[in-house]
Amino acid sequence: MSKHPNKILFWGCFIALITTSYAFISRIILCGGQFVTDFGLDKVQVGELVGAGIWPFGVSIILFSLFIDRIGYKVAMAFSFASYILYTLLAFAAYSAVHGLTGEALVAGQKHGYTLLYWGSIILGLGNGSVESYANPIVTTMFHTDKTKWLNRLHAGWPGGLVLGGLCSIALASNPDWRITLGLILIPALAFAAILFGAKIPRSEREQAGISYLAMLKELGAFGALVGFGLVFAQLGQVFGWSDAAVYGLTFLVVAAFAIVTKSFGRFILAFLIIIMMPQATTELGTNGWITSLMEDPMKAAGYNPAWVLVYTSAIMLVLRFCAGPLIHKFSPVGLLAACSGLAALGILALSQTAHAGTGTIFAAATLFGVGITFFWPTILGLTSEQCPRGGTLTLNAIGGIGMLAVGILGTPFLGYMQETSSTQQLAVTSPALYQSVTSEKHYLLGAYRAIDPVKSAAITDAAGQTALHDAATAGQFSALGKMAVFPAFTFACYLALLLFFKARGGYQAVSLGRPAKNSVK
Repeated sequence: MSKHPNKILFWGCFIALITTSYAFISRIILCGGQFVTDFGLDKVQVGELVGAGIWPFGVSIILFSLFIDRIGYKVAMAFSFASYILYTLLAFAAYSAVHGLTGEALVAGQKHGYTLLYWGSIILGLGNGSVESYANPIVTTMFHTDKTKWLNRLHAGWPGGLVLGGLCSIALASNPDWRITLGLILIPALAFAAILFGAKIPRSEREQAGISYLAMLKELGAFGALVGFGLVFAQLGQVFGWSDAAVYGLTFLVVAAFAIVTKSFGRFILAFLIIIMMPQATTELGTNGWITSLMEDPMKAAGYNPAWVLVYTSAIMLVLRFCAGPLIHKFSPVGLLAACSGLAALGILALSQTAHAGTGTIFAAATLFGVGITFFWPTILGLTSEQCPRGGTLTLNAIGGIGMLAVGILGTPFLGYMQETSSTQQLAVTSPALYQSVTSEKHYLLGAYRAIDPVKSAAITDAAGQTALHDAATAGQFSALGKMAVFPAFTFACYLALLLFFKARGGYQAVSLGRPAKNSVK
């Protein structure tokens, strides 16, 4: 491995990550505004459109990681670049499908335009996943003696793109031609293509060390395959309407194949990190979106564009991720993740008490939470790569894909369940009769629950009933938010256990491919 890493190659990967987050946030902002107006979308369609740009990310990063060493990083780079070009073309075609039309022609154009946006979003999500599938292993290969520090710097590109996307959205908020907002994605896309396509890409750390493909699969093992591909098939089943039998059957076939071929459960520490990653990703991605929405109303009341909340929180993450190195060296990746989990839990508890607080108090609590989650994603990636280097690209990227899919399939529905049950419990105490008339039984992955029915609640016209519903919804939202502290509290306990584990082995030390791991797969 080169003793002089190619910093230009690093910046190419950094810009590629900026492209992913700019594309992500500009589309999300438009889904909450101009897309609704131009294409006549209801909330269900908005949710489908938002999801279409997210779930392919987790699917593609896991699938690409299986084969990227075989097909080559340049193929994944070309795929990501082509995805951004095609997404932009489909979005521009969707704009043309509705503008200038009226009457029945407009209705037909809206349907056609929505279809173009939907498939464009899926292509975008696949492209975003492919970026991480090559950017992460390239950086860990170049900076193999300081992986976690440089992964934090690489992933500063994500909040960097969010800052750019937020600023562009604020500047162009009054411009009805949203093609400009989306089209700006071509600037970083062309920049990373110009840098990466002509660069000499190093072979992965695993390949340079002579670790076989089978040895890489053994690191993930049957357990990793169960969780990773189980979530992939569950997500595809939700999107395409597969039966439970089909989802379970496909998962069983893949896990059985892994077990037969590898004869390995997988690395114990990797299995432990997979378990940690699911609540940690839910804390970061699920709760963060919820907290951002809490701050939007005070921002609007103060006369500011709510996108400034995004710019503020993302700027904090951008700066801090570039400063992660000294913290990692002082506390180790495990110590830093333990501290971050504690801060995130305290931040959530503080925010849950701000139902009637002013903007300053909310921002102070949100800052505490934001600092806590800043290092979550890149540091657990670095920890995985440092402890499971024989897993190469597969284990490094599988942990991220599992986190992303777990949020969509398990985390977000559970957050909704907690909010609904908290609201209905509040209503049952304050207005028992109203509770009986406006709630209905619903079901989700983990069972039945009672929720406030939007149709029934809309029929309540008296002031007292409307006030009771509003108060129950607000109290439920903040009560549920407080309960979310259990997730970072759980990860805090897990990281403390890992600290004790490494202390018993003489302290934290990254596994070098020049020597076998003490608990490597047999």
